[in-house]
Amino acid sequence: MRGEDGQLMGYRVVVDYDRCSSTAICMQFAPEVFEVRDDNLLYLLDEEPSEELRAKVETAVKGCPMQALAIEET
Repeated sequence: MRGEDGQLMGYRVVVDYDRCSSTAICMQFAPEVFEVRDDNLLYLLDEEPSEELRAKVETAVKGCPMQALAIEET
């Protein structure tokens, strides 16, 4: 994605761990980015995923029942 000035823009994933209940729904949508491990905690595997993963990440953010995920444009 490009900004108004034509510069290439990116994004980063933000997790509110206080809200996260580790349901692993995000992992179902974007396993390249999210992982819930045996300790039942969510791990962010890639804070700044590629643009090719954006649609998956957006779906994961929208699907989070605790609204613990967000995308910040960089």
